[in-house]
Amino acid sequence: MSSTRKHPAALPFLFFSEMWERFGFYLLLAILQMYLTDAETGGWAMDRKTAVDIFGTFIAFVYLTPFVGGLLADRKIGYIQSIIWGGILMGIGYCGLAVHNLTVFYASLALICIGNGFFKPNISTLLGNVYNDERYKELKDTGYNIFYMGINLGAFTCTFIAAYLRNTIGWGAAFIAAGIGMFIGVIIFVIGLKHYRHADVRKPEQPGDMSLNSIFAQVFIPVLVVGAIGWFIPGNIFGTDSTDAFIFACLPIVYFFANLLRKAGATDKQPVKALLAIFAVSILFWAVFKQNGTALTTWAQYYTDREMPAALVAPAKTLMLSETVTNKQDSVVAYDHEFRVIKNEKGQPVKELGKPVYLKNVAPEKMPPEGESINLINTEQFQSVNPFFVIILTPLVVAFFAFLRKRKKEPSTPTKIAWGLVISSLSTFMMVGAVMACGNGQEKASFWWLFGCYGVITAGELLLSPMGLSLVSKLSPPRLTSLMMGGWFLATSMGNKLSGVLAATWDLYENKANYFLVNFVLLIFSAGIIFVMLRWLNRVFRANT
Repeated sequence: MSSTRKHPAALPFLFFSEMWERFGFYLLLAILQMYLTDAETGGWAMDRKTAVDIFGTFIAFVYLTPFVGGLLADRKIGYIQSIIWGGILMGIGYCGLAVHNLTVFYASLALICIGNGFFKPNISTLLGNVYNDERYKELKDTGYNIFYMGINLGAFTCTFIAAYLRNTIGWGAAFIAAGIGMFIGVIIFVIGLKHYRHADVRKPEQPGDMSLNSIFAQVFIPVLVVGAIGWFIPGNIFGTDSTDAFIFACLPIVYFFANLLRKAGATDKQPVKALLAIFAVSILFWAVFKQNGTALTTWAQYYTDREMPAALVAPAKTLMLSETVTNKQDSVVAYDHEFRVIKNEKGQPVKELGKPVYLKNVAPEKMPPEGESINLINTEQFQSVNPFFVIILTPLVVAFFAFLRKRKKEPSTPTKIAWGLVISSLSTFMMVGAVMACGNGQEKASFWWLFGCYGVITAGELLLSPMGLSLVSKLSPPRLTSLMMGGWFLATSMGNKLSGVLAATWDLYENKANYFLVNFVLLIFSAGIIFVMLRWLNRVFRANT
């Protein structure tokens, strides 16, 4: 390798593999709630509470399965085989969603969850292993930032493809595109094998480690049993059967990590304890952040002024990247004042003579004349705003910390995470402002409010999410790296499920400002906790890196 190379040759292959994998995943997240609630163009016409429950449960399991995938890769399968087979399973799952059958739909989501469990933690761990070379150790944070930008390139482009295919062909075509993207990612990964085959180092069992058989007996079987109890227990403790089952199922895994800490040797105990503390705090961040696919999608769809600027109408119509609504009476699906589909006693959507739902709260001065149409930005394209900011801000963040590093003033990784939580909490005030500006939905809010919210939370995200991955790679005892990476994704999983629980309360808030204030309290509380622990976290960090 050339001595002038700044980053390892493996980085671009892992970058583009992850980019295409995230292309498919975020395409699905961008349209899943709309597909589940759509009552007009071939969706499932589910009520919003059911849809956000499915969404939250799905993204929870997407990040729960890496616990299993990381452990099996560590001990038995290896990272490369796990990534390849995980990607193939995900690709099949995406394509399966194109079949409009409820059994196939749930089976496809399950395949995506299982595949992600093998792909997601292990490609991150493989990248960390590549950067463990002495030539690259100091660039690990930067490497993860660049890797994270690849994730967001995929997330940015996917919504345009989703909008085009949904507008021209239908929901199924968009799901198939997600599958094709995943298969492209697998192909790129296989092409680059020679650059990271050396980093595919399994961690055999060490004296004192639990065997795989013991882990399955003490963790996974209890997970299934306790999860089933949560599902079938009479009534709902936490709102829905799926939420009860998920929370119950997490208990044996939480116990496993607590036991791991209890049995850790003297040199491992403090770093493991620090990581578990970071995991616990990050749950609340993900609970708020992952509402982009639920509550913020609802806000974009029904409460945001999506009328396209005149200069963009012609190219958008040519590329089929806009929706059209016409101000005329027609037979349309009926919605109530909370923009929920009204159903009859058989659970079927009620039709009424009226105007498109988008026009229900358009300001009088913005209402198109009778019989005329306006062009709208597709709802899912607002989910490109977050990755757009990641792409724009990542080079600035990398350059800023490189500047501080040269002057020996770069903050520690735990400090970056703490400030990331503070900045993220401020994003909720953008949405409080949006609610006030539009009279609590009496008229539509400017899309700049949503744009600003995504911009602020993205700044916080860049100090938390890639830094969390980097922290796990730096602090984890070598034989536990992939397992602790699974722990990071377990915390993300819990946060994701909580995001669905929170989103399910959307209709309970007459004043939507209160909904966003609850999100603020959660984030500022988590920031306060980590600042209290910061001196200890920094001490552990310095001692183990």
